[in-house]
Amino acid sequence: MSGLVRCAVVSVTTALALVFGLVVFAAPASAQVKPGDFITPRNASKVKDLVAPGLYWRVTHGMTMKIVPTRAIDWPPPYKDATEKYSGQVRLTPDRQSLEGYVAGLPFPFIDANDPDVAVKIAWNMTFRPMWTDDLDARFFGCQSVYVNPGHRYSRIIDLSEIGHYRTYNEIGRTEVEPLPIDPDFKKTGRMFLTGLYPLLTPENLRGLGLVRFRYADPTRGDDTWLWQPGVRRVRRINQDILTSATGVNQFNSDEYAGFNAKNENYYWKFLGEKRMLGALHVTQAPGHPCPTDGGASSCPVEWELRRVYILEATPNRERVPEELYSKHILYLDAETYVLLTQDLYDRAGQLFMNYTDWLTYRDRPVPDARVAIYPFKRIFVVNASSTDLQTGFSTFCSLPLPDAPERECWYINMGAVDKSMCTVRAMVAAAP
Repeated sequence: MSGLVRCAVVSVTTALALVFGLVVFAAPASAQVKPGDFITPRNASKVKDLVAPGLYWRVTHGMTMKIVPTRAIDWPPPYKDATEKYSGQVRLTPDRQSLEGYVAGLPFPFIDANDPDVAVKIAWNMTFRPMWTDDLDARFFGCQSVYVNPGHRYSRIIDLSEIGHYRTYNEIGRTEVEPLPIDPDFKKTGRMFLTGLYPLLTPENLRGLGLVRFRYADPTRGDDTWLWQPGVRRVRRINQDILTSATGVNQFNSDEYAGFNAKNENYYWKFLGEKRMLGALHVTQAPGHPCPTDGGASSCPVEWELRRVYILEATPNRERVPEELYSKHILYLDAETYVLLTQDLYDRAGQLFMNYTDWLTYRDRPVPDARVAIYPFKRIFVVNASSTDLQTGFSTFCSLPLPDAPERECWYINMGAVDKSMCTVRAMVAAAP
Protein backbone atom coordinates (compact mmCIF):
# COMPACT_ATOMS: atom_id res chain seq x y z
CA MET A 1 0.00 0.00 0.00
CA SER A 2 2.20 2.82 -1.26
CA GLY A 3 1.43 6.52 -1.54
CA LEU A 4 -0.99 6.50 1.38
CA VAL A 5 -0.31 10.05 2.40
CA ARG A 6 -0.84 11.79 -0.94
CA CYS A 7 -3.76 14.15 -0.59
CA ALA A 8 -6.31 15.62 -2.96
CA VAL A 9 -9.73 17.01 -2.20
CA VAL A 10 -12.57 15.69 -4.36
CA SER A 11 -16.22 16.38 -3.59
CA VAL A 12 -18.59 13.48 -4.10
CA THR A 13 -21.50 14.76 -2.05
CA THR A 14 -24.21 14.19 -4.62
CA ALA A 15 -23.03 10.72 -5.50
CA LEU A 16 -22.70 9.71 -1.85
CA ALA A 17 -26.27 10.82 -1.24
CA LEU A 18 -27.31 8.63 -4.15
CA VAL A 19 -25.46 5.65 -2.63
CA PHE A 20 -27.21 6.06 0.71
CA GLY A 21 -30.54 6.50 -0.99
CA LEU A 22 -30.27 3.25 -2.92
CA VAL A 23 -28.73 0.75 -0.54
CA VAL A 24 -32.00 -0.57 0.93
CA PHE A 25 -34.38 -2.24 -1.51
CA ALA A 26 -37.69 -3.94 -1.07
CA ALA A 27 -37.46 -7.70 -0.73
CA PRO A 28 -38.02 -9.50 -4.04
CA ALA A 29 -41.27 -11.37 -4.54
CA SER A 30 -39.38 -14.65 -4.55
CA ALA A 31 -38.18 -14.17 -0.97
CA GLN A 32 -39.31 -17.05 1.22
CA VAL A 33 -39.56 -15.05 4.44
CA LYS A 34 -41.44 -11.99 5.67
CA PRO A 35 -41.35 -9.91 8.86
CA GLY A 36 -42.97 -11.83 11.69
CA ASP A 37 -41.76 -15.26 10.53
CA PHE A 38 -39.98 -17.40 13.10
CA ILE A 39 -37.43 -19.80 11.63
CA THR A 40 -36.62 -23.10 13.34
CA PRO A 41 -35.06 -26.37 12.13
CA ARG A 42 -38.55 -27.48 11.06
CA ASN A 43 -38.99 -24.71 8.51
CA ALA A 44 -35.31 -24.02 7.83
CA SER A 45 -35.86 -24.62 4.11
CA LYS A 46 -37.51 -21.17 3.92
CA VAL A 47 -34.10 -19.52 4.44
CA LYS A 48 -31.85 -21.98 2.62
CA ASP A 49 -31.33 -19.60 -0.32
CA LEU A 50 -31.07 -16.54 1.96
CA VAL A 51 -28.13 -17.59 4.15
CA ALA A 52 -24.63 -18.97 3.70
CA PRO A 53 -24.32 -22.79 3.72
CA GLY A 54 -22.60 -22.65 7.11
CA LEU A 55 -25.34 -20.49 8.56
CA TYR A 56 -27.97 -22.86 7.16
CA TRP A 57 -26.18 -25.68 8.99
CA ARG A 58 -26.59 -23.70 12.21
CA VAL A 59 -30.34 -23.32 11.63
CA THR A 60 -30.82 -27.01 10.90
CA HIS A 61 -28.95 -27.76 14.14
CA GLY A 62 -31.07 -25.67 16.46
CA MET A 63 -30.44 -21.96 15.87
CA THR A 64 -33.62 -19.92 15.41
CA MET A 65 -34.32 -16.60 13.67
CA LYS A 66 -36.90 -13.85 14.14
CA ILE A 67 -37.46 -12.15 10.79
CA VAL A 68 -37.91 -8.38 11.07
CA PRO A 69 -38.25 -5.52 8.56
CA THR A 70 -35.10 -4.20 6.91
CA ARG A 71 -33.81 -0.98 8.47
CA ALA A 72 -31.29 1.45 7.03
CA ILE A 73 -27.91 2.14 8.62
CA ASP A 74 -26.06 5.43 8.18
CA TRP A 75 -22.34 6.02 8.48
CA PRO A 76 -20.95 8.18 11.31
CA PRO A 77 -20.87 11.80 10.05
CA PRO A 78 -17.05 12.19 10.43
CA TYR A 79 -16.53 9.02 8.40
CA LYS A 80 -18.94 10.21 5.73
CA ASP A 81 -17.13 13.55 5.55
CA ALA A 82 -13.76 11.81 5.18
CA THR A 83 -15.14 9.64 2.39
CA GLU A 84 -16.36 12.71 0.57
CA LYS A 85 -13.01 14.45 1.00
CA TYR A 86 -10.54 11.69 0.20
CA SER A 87 -12.13 8.85 -1.79
CA GLY A 88 -11.64 10.53 -5.15
CA GLN A 89 -7.86 10.15 -4.88
CA VAL A 90 -7.78 6.45 -3.96
CA ARG A 91 -6.73 3.90 -6.55
CA LEU A 92 -5.31 0.40 -6.70
CA THR A 93 -1.60 -0.15 -7.21
CA PRO A 94 -0.47 -1.39 -10.63
CA ASP A 95 -0.53 -5.01 -9.39
CA ARG A 96 -4.23 -4.47 -8.43
CA GLN A 97 -3.65 -5.65 -4.86
CA SER A 98 -2.89 -2.66 -2.63
CA LEU A 99 -4.01 0.95 -2.23
CA GLU A 100 -2.52 4.27 -3.28
CA GLY A 101 -3.71 7.62 -2.04
CA TYR A 102 -5.75 6.35 0.90
CA VAL A 103 -6.13 8.76 3.83
CA ALA A 104 -9.47 8.13 5.58
CA GLY A 105 -13.09 7.12 5.02
CA LEU A 106 -14.30 4.44 2.61
CA PRO A 107 -11.74 3.88 -0.18
CA PHE A 108 -14.24 3.00 -2.93
CA PRO A 109 -17.79 4.29 -2.28
CA PHE A 110 -18.99 3.44 -5.80
CA ILE A 111 -19.04 -0.26 -6.57
CA ASP A 112 -19.66 -1.55 -10.09
CA ALA A 113 -20.22 -5.30 -10.34
CA ASN A 114 -18.75 -5.20 -13.88
CA ASP A 115 -15.47 -3.67 -12.70
CA PRO A 116 -12.72 -6.31 -13.09
CA ASP A 117 -11.27 -5.08 -9.78
CA VAL A 118 -14.57 -5.10 -7.90
CA ALA A 119 -13.57 -7.91 -5.50
CA VAL A 120 -10.34 -6.23 -4.36
CA LYS A 121 -12.12 -2.90 -3.92
CA ILE A 122 -14.82 -4.45 -1.77
CA ALA A 123 -12.14 -6.21 0.29
CA TRP A 124 -10.42 -2.87 1.00
CA ASN A 125 -13.77 -1.31 1.86
CA MET A 126 -14.18 -4.08 4.42
CA THR A 127 -10.77 -3.28 5.89
CA PHE A 128 -11.66 0.41 6.32
CA ARG A 129 -15.36 -0.05 7.12
CA PRO A 130 -17.18 2.47 9.36
CA MET A 131 -16.93 0.68 12.69
CA TRP A 132 -13.85 1.84 14.59
CA THR A 133 -11.59 4.13 12.60
CA ASP A 134 -9.30 5.56 15.30
CA ASP A 135 -9.17 3.37 18.38
CA LEU A 136 -11.08 0.62 20.14
CA ASP A 137 -11.07 -0.79 23.65
CA ALA A 138 -13.39 -3.79 24.02
CA ARG A 139 -13.44 -4.68 27.72
CA PHE A 140 -14.45 -7.71 29.75
CA PHE A 141 -15.88 -10.01 27.12
CA GLY A 142 -15.75 -13.75 27.12
CA CYS A 143 -16.34 -16.99 25.27
CA GLN A 144 -17.64 -20.47 25.96
CA SER A 145 -16.71 -23.53 23.93
CA VAL A 146 -19.32 -26.28 23.58
CA TYR A 147 -20.52 -28.95 21.21
CA VAL A 148 -23.66 -28.04 19.26
CA ASN A 149 -26.57 -29.82 20.95
CA PRO A 150 -29.72 -29.50 18.79
CA GLY A 151 -32.94 -28.97 20.70
CA HIS A 152 -31.25 -28.50 24.07
CA ARG A 153 -30.56 -25.46 26.22
CA TYR A 154 -27.28 -26.72 27.59
CA SER A 155 -24.21 -28.52 26.39
CA ARG A 156 -21.21 -29.36 28.54
CA ILE A 157 -18.92 -26.33 28.61
CA ILE A 158 -15.50 -27.50 27.48
CA ASP A 159 -13.78 -24.17 27.99
CA LEU A 160 -14.76 -20.81 29.47
CA SER A 161 -12.59 -17.75 28.98
CA GLU A 162 -12.74 -14.08 29.91
CA ILE A 163 -10.61 -11.39 28.29
CA GLY A 164 -9.71 -8.09 29.92
CA HIS A 165 -9.12 -5.96 26.82
CA TYR A 166 -9.00 -6.09 23.06
CA ARG A 167 -7.39 -2.83 21.98
CA THR A 168 -6.78 -1.40 18.52
CA TYR A 169 -4.98 1.78 17.51
CA ASN A 170 -5.17 2.82 13.85
CA GLU A 171 -2.41 4.98 12.42
CA ILE A 172 -4.28 5.78 9.19
CA GLY A 173 -7.93 6.36 8.38
CA ARG A 174 -8.53 8.37 11.55
CA THR A 175 -11.72 10.45 11.55
CA GLU A 176 -12.60 11.47 15.13
CA VAL A 177 -9.63 11.57 17.53
CA GLU A 178 -6.39 13.50 17.10
CA PRO A 179 -4.03 13.04 15.38
CA LEU A 180 -6.17 13.32 12.24
CA PRO A 181 -6.34 11.81 9.66
CA ILE A 182 -2.95 10.06 9.86
CA ASP A 183 -0.71 9.60 12.88
CA PRO A 184 2.76 11.06 12.09
CA ASP A 185 4.24 7.77 13.36
CA PHE A 186 2.93 6.11 10.20
CA LYS A 187 5.59 7.82 8.09
CA LYS A 188 8.29 6.34 10.34
CA THR A 189 7.01 2.84 10.92
CA GLY A 190 4.61 2.10 8.06
CA ARG A 191 2.22 0.49 10.55
CA MET A 192 -1.45 0.60 9.56
CA PHE A 193 -2.71 -0.54 12.94
CA LEU A 194 -1.62 -2.04 16.25
CA THR A 195 -3.68 -4.46 18.36
CA GLY A 196 -3.31 -5.86 21.85
CA LEU A 197 -5.42 -8.71 23.22
CA TYR A 198 -4.54 -9.06 26.89
CA PRO A 199 -4.71 -10.11 29.63
CA LEU A 200 -6.67 -13.33 29.58
CA LEU A 201 -8.43 -13.44 32.96
CA THR A 202 -9.74 -17.01 32.90
CA PRO A 203 -9.11 -19.94 32.83
CA GLU A 204 -6.65 -19.76 35.71
CA ASN A 205 -3.96 -21.87 34.04
CA LEU A 206 -3.75 -19.33 31.19
CA ARG A 207 -4.26 -16.17 33.25
CA GLY A 208 -2.19 -13.35 31.78
CA LEU A 209 -1.96 -14.79 28.25
CA GLY A 210 -1.75 -12.03 25.67
CA LEU A 211 -1.11 -11.20 22.03
CA VAL A 212 0.19 -8.06 20.31
CA ARG A 213 0.06 -7.59 16.53
CA PHE A 214 1.26 -4.95 14.06
CA ARG A 215 -0.08 -4.65 10.49
CA TYR A 216 2.09 -2.88 7.89
CA ALA A 217 1.17 -0.97 4.76
CA ASP A 218 4.01 -2.64 2.85
CA PRO A 219 2.22 -5.42 0.93
CA THR A 220 5.27 -7.69 1.10
CA ARG A 221 5.80 -7.40 4.85
CA GLY A 222 3.99 -9.85 7.07
CA ASP A 223 2.48 -8.95 10.42
CA ASP A 224 4.66 -8.76 13.49
CA THR A 225 2.99 -10.77 16.25
CA TRP A 226 4.08 -11.64 19.77
CA LEU A 227 2.49 -13.99 22.30
CA TRP A 228 3.00 -13.86 26.08
CA GLN A 229 2.91 -17.39 27.53
CA PRO A 230 2.18 -17.27 31.26
CA GLY A 231 3.28 -20.84 32.00
CA VAL A 232 6.90 -20.22 31.03
CA ARG A 233 6.66 -16.42 31.39
CA ARG A 234 8.19 -15.81 28.00
CA VAL A 235 7.36 -13.81 24.89
CA ARG A 236 7.19 -15.83 21.71
CA ARG A 237 7.26 -14.34 18.22
CA ILE A 238 4.52 -15.86 16.04
CA ASN A 239 4.82 -16.74 12.35
CA GLN A 240 1.94 -15.22 10.36
CA ASP A 241 0.96 -18.65 8.96
CA ILE A 242 -0.22 -19.79 12.39
CA LEU A 243 -2.55 -16.80 12.72
CA THR A 244 -5.15 -18.61 10.58
CA SER A 245 -5.31 -21.57 12.97
CA ALA A 246 -6.91 -21.94 16.37
CA THR A 247 -4.08 -23.24 18.56
CA GLY A 248 -6.01 -23.71 21.82
CA VAL A 249 -9.42 -24.97 22.87
CA ASN A 250 -11.07 -21.74 21.70
CA GLN A 251 -12.20 -22.06 18.07
CA PHE A 252 -11.25 -18.49 17.14
CA ASN A 253 -7.94 -17.72 15.47
CA SER A 254 -6.21 -14.34 15.24
CA ASP A 255 -7.31 -13.79 11.64
CA GLU A 256 -10.97 -14.06 12.71
CA TYR A 257 -10.85 -11.24 15.24
CA ALA A 258 -13.35 -8.63 14.01
CA GLY A 259 -14.45 -11.01 11.26
CA PHE A 260 -11.73 -11.19 8.61
CA ASN A 261 -8.47 -9.84 10.00
CA ALA A 262 -5.92 -11.28 7.58
CA LYS A 263 -3.72 -9.19 5.27
CA ASN A 264 -5.60 -8.55 2.02
CA GLU A 265 -2.52 -8.90 -0.18
CA ASN A 266 -2.06 -12.50 0.97
CA TYR A 267 -5.19 -13.56 -0.96
CA TYR A 268 -6.58 -13.71 -4.46
CA TRP A 269 -10.03 -12.10 -4.48
CA LYS A 270 -13.03 -13.06 -6.60
CA PHE A 271 -16.46 -11.42 -6.71
CA LEU A 272 -19.18 -14.09 -6.57
CA GLY A 273 -22.12 -11.74 -6.80
CA GLU A 274 -24.61 -9.54 -4.99
CA LYS A 275 -27.70 -11.01 -3.37
CA ARG A 276 -30.49 -10.31 -0.92
CA MET A 277 -29.67 -12.38 2.18
CA LEU A 278 -30.33 -12.40 5.90
CA GLY A 279 -28.11 -10.59 8.38
CA ALA A 280 -28.34 -9.80 12.10
CA LEU A 281 -27.68 -6.04 12.28
CA HIS A 282 -30.37 -4.79 14.66
CA VAL A 283 -30.15 -7.20 17.58
CA THR A 284 -32.14 -5.79 20.48
CA GLN A 285 -30.88 -8.00 23.30
CA ALA A 286 -27.56 -6.71 24.62
CA PRO A 287 -25.72 -8.21 26.36
CA GLY A 288 -26.60 -11.25 24.29
CA HIS A 289 -27.15 -14.75 25.60
CA PRO A 290 -26.35 -18.23 24.27
CA CYS A 291 -29.02 -19.93 22.18
CA PRO A 292 -31.30 -22.20 24.25
CA THR A 293 -32.01 -24.57 21.34
CA ASP A 294 -28.53 -25.51 20.08
CA GLY A 295 -26.63 -26.02 23.33
CA GLY A 296 -25.32 -22.45 23.51
CA ALA A 297 -23.34 -22.48 20.26
CA SER A 298 -24.96 -19.38 18.73
CA SER A 299 -27.20 -16.43 19.61
CA CYS A 300 -30.96 -16.94 19.39
CA PRO A 301 -33.69 -16.08 19.08
CA VAL A 302 -32.64 -12.69 17.71
CA GLU A 303 -33.64 -10.42 14.86
CA TRP A 304 -32.59 -11.12 11.27
CA GLU A 305 -33.42 -8.92 8.29
CA LEU A 306 -32.97 -9.04 4.53
CA ARG A 307 -29.88 -7.12 3.48
CA ARG A 308 -28.09 -6.40 0.25
CA VAL A 309 -24.98 -8.59 0.47
CA TYR A 310 -21.71 -8.79 -1.46
CA ILE A 311 -20.23 -12.30 -1.69
CA LEU A 312 -16.45 -12.61 -2.02
CA GLU A 313 -14.10 -15.56 -2.36
CA ALA A 314 -10.63 -15.22 -0.86
CA THR A 315 -8.09 -17.87 -1.92
CA PRO A 316 -4.72 -17.94 -0.12
CA ASN A 317 -1.63 -16.97 -2.07
CA ARG A 318 0.52 -19.96 -1.13
CA GLU A 319 3.72 -18.08 -1.96
CA ARG A 320 2.92 -15.70 0.90
CA VAL A 321 1.02 -17.94 3.33
CA PRO A 322 1.98 -21.50 2.38
CA GLU A 323 0.60 -23.03 5.59
CA GLU A 324 -2.77 -21.21 5.58
CA LEU A 325 -5.21 -23.76 6.98
CA TYR A 326 -8.10 -23.16 4.56
CA SER A 327 -8.44 -23.67 0.82
CA LYS A 328 -10.79 -20.69 0.53
CA HIS A 329 -12.91 -18.22 2.49
CA ILE A 330 -16.38 -17.22 1.32
CA LEU A 331 -17.27 -13.85 2.86
CA TYR A 332 -20.76 -12.36 3.07
CA LEU A 333 -20.54 -8.58 3.53
CA ASP A 334 -23.33 -6.13 4.16
CA ALA A 335 -23.29 -3.78 1.15
CA GLU A 336 -24.38 -0.77 3.21
CA THR A 337 -21.76 -0.98 5.96
CA TYR A 338 -19.14 -3.47 4.67
CA VAL A 339 -19.28 -5.39 7.94
CA LEU A 340 -18.83 -9.14 7.75
CA LEU A 341 -22.14 -10.87 8.45
CA THR A 342 -20.89 -14.43 8.15
CA GLN A 343 -18.00 -16.37 6.64
CA ASP A 344 -17.69 -19.97 5.44
CA LEU A 345 -14.24 -21.55 5.45
CA TYR A 346 -13.31 -24.66 3.45
CA ASP A 347 -10.65 -27.25 4.28
CA ARG A 348 -7.77 -28.32 2.01
CA ALA A 349 -10.03 -30.99 0.46
CA GLY A 350 -12.57 -28.33 -0.52
CA GLN A 351 -15.17 -29.38 2.06
CA LEU A 352 -17.11 -26.92 4.17
CA PHE A 353 -15.22 -26.77 7.45
CA MET A 354 -15.95 -23.69 9.59
CA ASN A 355 -18.54 -20.96 9.91
CA TYR A 356 -17.96 -17.60 11.55
CA THR A 357 -21.00 -15.40 12.29
CA ASP A 358 -21.49 -12.01 13.94
CA TRP A 359 -24.65 -10.74 15.61
CA LEU A 360 -24.60 -6.92 15.58
CA THR A 361 -26.63 -3.94 16.68
CA TYR A 362 -26.89 -0.31 15.58
CA ARG A 363 -27.49 2.29 18.28
CA ASP A 364 -25.87 5.19 20.12
CA ARG A 365 -24.64 3.01 23.00
CA PRO A 366 -23.52 -0.63 23.27
CA VAL A 367 -25.93 -1.51 26.11
CA PRO A 368 -29.14 0.27 27.15
CA ASP A 369 -27.82 1.24 30.61
CA ALA A 370 -24.50 2.69 29.40
CA ARG A 371 -23.25 5.76 31.27
CA VAL A 372 -19.90 6.45 29.58
CA ALA A 373 -19.93 4.78 26.16
CA ILE A 374 -22.65 7.02 24.74
CA TYR A 375 -22.13 8.54 21.29
CA PRO A 376 -23.56 11.58 19.46
CA PHE A 377 -24.62 9.30 16.59
CA LYS A 378 -25.42 5.64 16.12
CA ARG A 379 -22.67 3.07 15.64
CA ILE A 380 -22.41 -0.62 14.86
CA PHE A 381 -21.49 -2.88 17.79
CA VAL A 382 -20.85 -6.61 17.88
CA VAL A 383 -23.13 -8.27 20.44
CA ASN A 384 -22.13 -11.90 19.88
CA ALA A 385 -19.78 -13.87 17.64
CA SER A 386 -19.40 -17.59 17.03
CA SER A 387 -16.87 -19.78 15.25
CA THR A 388 -18.08 -23.33 14.68
CA ASP A 389 -16.44 -26.44 13.28
CA LEU A 390 -19.22 -27.82 11.08
CA GLN A 391 -17.51 -31.19 10.73
CA THR A 392 -17.40 -31.93 14.47
CA GLY A 393 -19.98 -29.51 15.89
CA PHE A 394 -17.46 -27.92 18.25
CA SER A 395 -18.21 -24.22 18.69
CA THR A 396 -16.90 -21.16 20.52
CA PHE A 397 -19.53 -18.54 21.31
CA CYS A 398 -18.50 -15.08 22.52
CA SER A 399 -20.49 -12.36 24.30
CA LEU A 400 -19.45 -8.71 24.13
CA PRO A 401 -19.86 -7.95 26.97
CA LEU A 402 -20.39 -10.95 29.18
CA PRO A 403 -23.82 -10.66 30.83
CA ASP A 404 -22.22 -10.72 34.32
CA ALA A 405 -19.08 -8.72 33.49
CA PRO A 406 -17.90 -6.09 35.99
CA GLU A 407 -17.73 -3.62 33.08
CA ARG A 408 -20.91 -3.93 31.03
CA GLU A 409 -20.37 -1.13 28.50
CA CYS A 410 -17.58 -3.09 26.77
CA TRP A 411 -17.29 -1.06 23.56
CA TYR A 412 -15.23 2.16 23.78
CA ILE A 413 -14.89 3.27 20.16
CA ASN A 414 -13.01 6.36 18.95
CA MET A 415 -12.93 7.83 22.46
CA GLY A 416 -9.15 8.24 22.78
CA ALA A 417 -9.13 5.39 25.31
CA VAL A 418 -6.20 3.69 23.57
CA ASP A 419 -2.75 4.95 22.63
CA LYS A 420 0.11 3.20 20.87
CA SER A 421 1.91 2.35 24.11
CA MET A 422 -0.94 0.01 25.08
CA CYS A 423 -0.34 -2.17 22.03
CA THR A 424 3.26 -3.13 22.80
CA VAL A 425 5.06 -6.17 24.16
CA ARG A 426 6.16 -4.16 27.17
CA ALA A 427 2.57 -3.28 28.10
CA MET A 428 1.40 -6.86 27.54
CA VAL A 429 4.08 -8.30 29.83
CA ALA A 430 3.47 -5.63 32.47
CA ALA A 431 -0.24 -6.54 32.61
CA ALA A 432 0.46 -10.22 33.30
CA PRO A 433 0.05 -11.35 36.93
